[in-house]
Amino acid sequence: MDGFHSQLEDWIRQACLLEVRSPKPGNVSPADSFEDASAVDFERSAAIIAPILGSHTADSVGTRILQAVSATRDAVGHNTNLGIVLLLTPLACVSADTNLQSGICTVLQNLTIDDAALVYEAIRVAAPGGLGRSNAQDVHEWPTVNLLQCMRLAAERDQIAAQYANNYADVFGTGLGLLQQTKSWDRHTDKRLAWVALSLISHCGDSLIARKCGAEIAAETQVRAGRVLQADWPFAAAATEMYESFDQFLRADGNRRNPGTTADMIAAIIFAALRDGICVANASETQLVFSEN
Repeated sequence: MDGFHSQLEDWIRQACLLEVRSPKPGNVSPADSFEDASAVDFERSAAIIAPILGSHTADSVGTRILQAVSATRDAVGHNTNLGIVLLLTPLACVSADTNLQSGICTVLQNLTIDDAALVYEAIRVAAPGGLGRSNAQDVHEWPTVNLLQCMRLAAERDQIAAQYANNYADVFGTGLGLLQQTKSWDRHTDKRLAWVALSLISHCGDSLIARKCGAEIAAETQVRAGRVLQADWPFAAAATEMYESFDQFLRADGNRRNPGTTADMIAAIIFAALRDGICVANASETQLVFSEN
């Protein structure tokens, strides 16, 4: 394996590890397991998908996605990373000599109907919560357009599909922009990814919550996240109770309001920051650290 693909595997694995090891509101972390998922499950999943997505072979986007999701399901027994795999695979397919943001456009434009069929199968294997049915190009049917067109049809109701449709604008623009705002932090650096997650929820909502709980709860979640930020969390001591209350709100009712799409977006943002050299993982792979340059 050449040096780039070895590094690519590390970036993929680290993006997944840093996401789950960084406590964020409503998500799985080492201190907060769900009844059917723990941080260990996500860590095992990271080790499984990294060599598949980072492979130097010419496997298509759809093939890699299906292989990664199937291998995760076989090893862990449930869906831990469908959204992460959907987001990271096209990014991992950008060639080594190409800027990530410009290269993703080429990868997305070259997606095929076969990619769509393979991704549909991967989604059925993962069986994510709140999937439902759609009137056009439903995942339970055989696709008749390429994967990019399928994602465009789903973009209004799914933030991950929207990244395909908008060339990852929310990752490269909003997400990396928010992360860069934390560069000057001289304390609470262990909470920077939680702050980015809060900010994403406040700005964009979370499409998993919207699918599972409806528009009213999704809107309430956005408002609550915004109030925590307005209270200057994590710097104002008085905001700590607001953050904890918001976290409990998301975890209530069997974690039904889990902002899982936000966690997936965080993993993609971390990957982009690592690949672009903006950040590195610390030695224990528990925190993201800004590069000196």
